[in-house]
This record gives sequence, C-alpha cells and structure tokens, in this order.
Amino acid sequence: MSIAQTHRPYARRAASIGRRLLVVLVLVVVWQCASWFGWVNVQTLASPLEVWHAGAKLWHSGELLPSILISLRRVSIGLLIGVTIGGALGLVAGLFRIGEEIVDAPLQMLRALPFLGLLPLLIVWLGIGEGIKVGLVVIGVIFPIYLNLHKGIRAVDPRFAELTQVCGVGRWGLIRWVVLPGAWPSFLVGLRFALGIAWLSLVVTEAVNADAGIGYLIQQGQQFLQTDVIVLGLVIYGVLGLLLEGLVRAIEWRTLDWRKDFVSA
Repeated sequence: MSIAQTHRPYARRAASIGRRLLVVLVLVVVWQCASWFGWVNVQTLASPLEVWHAGAKLWHSGELLPSILISLRRVSIGLLIGVTIGGALGLVAGLFRIGEEIVDAPLQMLRALPFLGLLPLLIVWLGIGEGIKVGLVVIGVIFPIYLNLHKGIRAVDPRFAELTQVCGVGRWGLIRWVVLPGAWPSFLVGLRFALGIAWLSLVVTEAVNADAGIGYLIQQGQQFLQTDVIVLGLVIYGVLGLLLEGLVRAIEWRTLDWRKDFVSA
C-alpha cells in the first residue's frame, strides 16, 4: 500500500469535518444577518455577536468555565454509570437466554415510562442536590445502551458460531472474538443515542434548584430577561454534545476500519 493510499482515509475524514464545520458557520452567518436586517427580534432571540459578548463577559468574570466543567462532570458521571449498567444488562440478556427472560421484560416496562416524568419521584428519593442531576442522566442512558447492545449481540450471524466450533474455539473465545466485535457497531449507535438523552436529562435536572452549571446560568438569564445568556447556555450544551458525538465518531473510525461499508462511507 502506497503512502498516498494510507493517508487517503485521513484526508477524506478531514474534508468531512471541514464540511460539517462549514455548515455550522453558514448557519451562524445567516442567523447574524437575520438579526442585522431585523428579520429576527433581538429582544426575543439574541444575535450571535451578542451571545459572543455575553460569553466573553462571563468568561472574564470567572463564571463560565466552572459552569461548563460542572455540567460536563455531571453528564460524564451519569454516562459512565448508565453505560456500565446498560452494557452489563445488555450482555446478560444478549448472551444468555435465561438472562433475557429475567432482564428484558422489566426493562421494557420501565422504558415505556416517560423517564422525565420520574423527576418528582427521583426528587423524593435523591433530594435536589447532585444525586438527582446525575441520577436522571443515568436512567436516560441505560435504555439505548441496553437495547442496541442486546439486539447487536442477537443479530450476529449464527454461522460464525458454527465456524468457530469447527475451528475448536470454545464459548468464551466465541464471545471474545466473534460476538462482541459483531455487536460493537450496534453498541456505538446506542452510545450516540445515549449522548443526546444525557444532555436532555441534564438540561431538565439543572433547572431543579441549581446553584452551579450551565443550567444555573440559563436560569439567571431567564430571571433577568437576558436572552443572550440563555442562548449562550443552549449553545454551550450543543457544542459539548457535538464534541462528545465527535469523540464517538472517532472511536467508530478507529475501531471499525475492518468494515468496508463503514470505511467507504
């Protein structure tokens, strides 16, 4: 393989990232132009420049960075716990029939409940401190991880199991070398869904007696009718979510290079 062929995937990846960033830049420019020409009322929706100035003011005052780090810590802890629980349940239900019979029905019942509707009950259980803010993220993350990993394991072609038996590979070798790699793409899809739900959960929970975090900044902006601060908080949520999504995409790109359909895409 030549050097040009080796670097071609990296060039395609860089071009893809560049196009994505260009789309975001175009949208921001259109938004700013709409504010300049009066198509959008700046009293109800601050312009990008006003949002930028609000962010710079909060940064220099020392409020912005700690708020970002606190929200990122909350969602990271919730993701870690939720992915661990959802992954363990998915493995149990996917690898063992008795595990599916025990785990699947209760989880499907819980999944049918609107998890944001559990907020009042969680407040009673966990209080209004950090527990509720992390706990709702955990609950929201468990289900997409469980569903996608479970279905990914069950979707592995049974002929691979027959082939490994012919080659003398045991059950754990089958799981290690065939089942888990086959289910890995589905797990990553579940992780991407989980990221979106995690940030949605955090937005809701940081509105509950928050004294720090991005949600606290948004509350302050609402209280004083500062739409630039409100939009700034929403933009930060979106940017952090996009960065974590990019991290998952990078993991996909590094770990799924054996899939020709993924590489060509």
